Amino acid sequence: MNILVFFAHPDDETILCGGTLALLARAGAEVHYLCATRGEGGELGEPPLCERAELGAVRAAELECAVEALGGASLTFLDYVDPVVGEDGRLHPYTTDLDALATQLVEYVRRVQAVAVITHGSDGEYGHPAHWVTHQAARRMIAAADASAPLLYSFSASFPNHPRPRLANPDDPAHLVLDVRPAFDQKVAAAYCHRTQNALFVRRMSKRAGRQLSLPEVLMKLESLHRVHPPLSAGAPQDALARLLSPWSQPLMQP
Repeated sequence: MNILVFFAHPDDETILCGGTLALLARAGAEVHYLCATRGEGGELGEPPLCERAELGAVRAAELECAVEALGGASLTFLDYVDPVVGEDGRLHPYTTDLDALATQLVEYVRRVQAVAVITHGSDGEYGHPAHWVTHQAARRMIAAADASAPLLYSFSASFPNHPRPRLANPDDPAHLVLDVRPAFDQKVAAAYCHRTQNALFVRRMSKRAGRQLSLPEVLMKLESLHRVHPPLSAGAPQDALARLLSPWSQPLMQP
């Protein structure tokens, strides 16, 4: 089974669904990674590990390391440029041309013969416009593909007692909640690959805890997916992706 994960920046794949992707590879799926940007606008590390002009190449190499750790089959970049975060912390999309982005995605889905696509949630997780753009392009890809459309899932779906509610998409109720502890070592290894972002990963939760937390302490051991296409009115999905993940699926929690 060929699966495509489509995301905006290096590290999104690991932080938001790295355990799920590792489990899919372990179950025999070929997981192909498609990243829209090289994360040129992100943090440089603490202390800085490179100059701003070098960051895209550095983060691309970090993602290569992470994909290998997660057992991925391939990695491709779409060559969009990630805008630098504004001085006021404002985030920006990497494109406003959703039709062009969707066309590229259609072509790549056909190239790898993806049966399922996994991408960002409809709320952009914590409202990141680049994540939102990525999700919307995936929806347009489904519309353009018509009868040949793959399954479409989004990650960081919401469920009661979500371990990182800031990262959950409130408009995407979880159809699958996954215990990723069997692949947690792979997820941790992939997170450490993203060296320029390691300080960012732990900063918010360390401040909340009042002490410096380690990377393994802040990574989620429960991950979740929402089925976008075909829409699911109720119950757990019974499609090929859900069956592949069934050994690690948890009962859906009620509010």
